[in-house]
Amino acid sequence: MQIHLKTLGCRLNEAELETWAQAFQRAGHGITRRVDDAQLVIINSCAVTQDAVKKSKQLIRRIHRDNPQAKLVVSGCYATLNEDEAAQLMGVDLIVSNKDKNQLVEKTLAELNLDSMPAMSTEPGEVSLFSRGRQRAFVKVQDGCRYRCTFCIVTVARGEESSRPIAAVIEEINNLHSQGINEVIITGVHLGGYGSDIDSNLVALISEILAKTEIPRLRLGSLEPWELPAGFFELFKNPRLMPHLHLPLQSGSDSVLRRMARRCKTEEFALMVSEARATIPNFNITTDIIVGFPGETEQEWQDSFDYIKRIGFGHIHIFSYSPREGTKAAGLPDQISTEVKKQRSKQLHDLAESLKQAFIAENLDNQAEVLWEGHTENLDNGLVRYFGYTPNYLRVACDVTADVVLENQILPAQLQTAEAQFITGKLSR
Repeated sequence: MQIHLKTLGCRLNEAELETWAQAFQRAGHGITRRVDDAQLVIINSCAVTQDAVKKSKQLIRRIHRDNPQAKLVVSGCYATLNEDEAAQLMGVDLIVSNKDKNQLVEKTLAELNLDSMPAMSTEPGEVSLFSRGRQRAFVKVQDGCRYRCTFCIVTVARGEESSRPIAAVIEEINNLHSQGINEVIITGVHLGGYGSDIDSNLVALISEILAKTEIPRLRLGSLEPWELPAGFFELFKNPRLMPHLHLPLQSGSDSVLRRMARRCKTEEFALMVSEARATIPNFNITTDIIVGFPGETEQEWQDSFDYIKRIGFGHIHIFSYSPREGTKAAGLPDQISTEVKKQRSKQLHDLAESLKQAFIAENLDNQAEVLWEGHTENLDNGLVRYFGYTPNYLRVACDVTADVVLENQILPAQLQTAEAQFITGKLSR
């Protein structure tokens, strides 16, 4: 049976997709990139915003329209929070809620009567990873969150915290490395809370991964800026741990952060960023900011804007606040008008771009080890263009002759000039 896997939303969803792909292969089934060729389609949905809910429903409808004969299984946060609604969408054969995600493959094969003799045999993961053109893989180490930020529906959808045993994580990473993967990104809903339920912590996990695997590059997914264990930033002195962290700030105003029920004040966040940058030069800190949170006054917005400018970020994901049913923030007074949110969002987008360009400028003329991806375009001058990422997650383009193969290699490049969407690089070898 050929299976097509699709996801919306976070890196955790990506990691789950990878796990399912390999499990389906161990059961003897194939993974296809083409939805038209699939007898079974798995969708990992998202519900972080109302727009994400809309996109999840549109994706489900489109998949069924494009391949009405295929069995359709929907999981993820939208399917969990809106199970009855999702089940009624045209073409949906099975809903698997987040609490049952670990059994998705078994439930799908059993409940849809898809158990059969294997049609193929392959090393687990070999096809699923490379059929999707990837040099890196996401590894889920943790799920759930014990905190309740007032704007967040994901903690409701994902449930209580649950950490994978360190030995299981190491085994998965070693398997991925044996398949040719050179970078893994470890992910979780509340990654900083790893180990809260198994008497461990994030430093212990990373230390064991670095000691018991040979994966060349280890990267961390989005990490809430609190509960980081002692010695956390010392880990980055190991060159295999990539010097980039996505730390969601959400606001640069302490009074807004209190209404959000965030557990990190601006002063603590600033100290964290300083420690990271003092440990490793050109450490890249990226973040999320919510614009127009209920009650955000002009003074709070200005305080937030000034703080963000002072800290400086390599990249900012900007979200205009939208009420999410089931969250405390949806019922807060003084909701901000759409016009004001658009104005503040535009102001922040302009600042974010200038901060990004400033960070890029700091990195120009440096040499960096780049993990190169597949070449994406043939240029008019007979050269081909490859893209890749530096350890601190800057996107680099390199033009080489057609006989040079860079894909999935880690090779040094001199960072030369900043273009609109990337940095030009020249191979140093």
